[in-house]
Amino acid sequence: MLIFIKAISGVLIILIMIALGFILARNDWFDEKSTSLIARLVTQIALPAYMISTIMGKFSAHKLLTTLPDLVFPVISMFLLYIVSIIIARTSNISMKHRGLFESMFSNSNTVFVGLPVNMALFGPISLPFVLVYYMANTTFFWTLGVYLIQKDGRNAAVFNWKQTLKKVFSPPLLGFMVGVLLVLIHVKLPDFLMQDLTYVGDLTIPLSMIFIGISINSVNLMDIHFDRSNFLILLGRFLLAPSVMTLLVVFTPMPILMKQVFIMQSAMPIMTNAPVVSRLYHADSEYASIMVTETTLLSLIVIPVLMVLVQKL
Repeated sequence: MLIFIKAISGVLIILIMIALGFILARNDWFDEKSTSLIARLVTQIALPAYMISTIMGKFSAHKLLTTLPDLVFPVISMFLLYIVSIIIARTSNISMKHRGLFESMFSNSNTVFVGLPVNMALFGPISLPFVLVYYMANTTFFWTLGVYLIQKDGRNAAVFNWKQTLKKVFSPPLLGFMVGVLLVLIHVKLPDFLMQDLTYVGDLTIPLSMIFIGISINSVNLMDIHFDRSNFLILLGRFLLAPSVMTLLVVFTPMPILMKQVFIMQSAMPIMTNAPVVSRLYHADSEYASIMVTETTLLSLIVIPVLMVLVQKL
């Protein structure tokens, strides 16, 4: 019972911040430009600072070196989900104009705007290295295969641009992670004043991420939300198959229990908020992607406490 109460409390922390963003957006506090600014502040400024300050402040070189090899498990999990998504898309006759989006959304989760705050609320800062290991795999998978799949739904032929892909993969958050890891591994200590600055800026990450999610939910007409076959199958993939696959991969391994719990929680996060943006860029069905992001984000607030109770039994 205490575990369930802790999970509910963690979700309420997140839900209140999301509600704040939703209410402010509903009252016209944000336009498209300011919403874009918040997303950029999180991904390009706050999150890199958060990664550097937390990694350098909380973790040793030994702990990081023993954690990074487990990157293979999220990679295998996403690849297996992608294979399953292909089979489901064809056997369920998913529309060709949605098939690439379906496979991309089925396979990837929102590891930053939702996954990071959820794990911080449920497990605390000690979970951060495991969150970031999953993030590395997820962001690489999305900006390579995931984006290619979305392009296939667009009006133009899908092409793979290595330059653009590498730029997206090696984004400021990942670079912040890499810098933090490198400084720890070579035993470099930053001055106290600089660490304090990084901590202050990094502390913006979670509240701004949740406010951004609230704004994003407001941007979708809730009357458009519905549950047809395609929607239901994506929900099945995100909230049932993804954590099930990850559980089967990690449950019998010697990795730390907390890492197993974080990987399972991260695998069951909602669809990446980048999916509608990429869909719009390549003339795919961005409205479909936006609706699915909203549906999975709202339903994750119900799924998270249940899953939290289940992972405690590992």
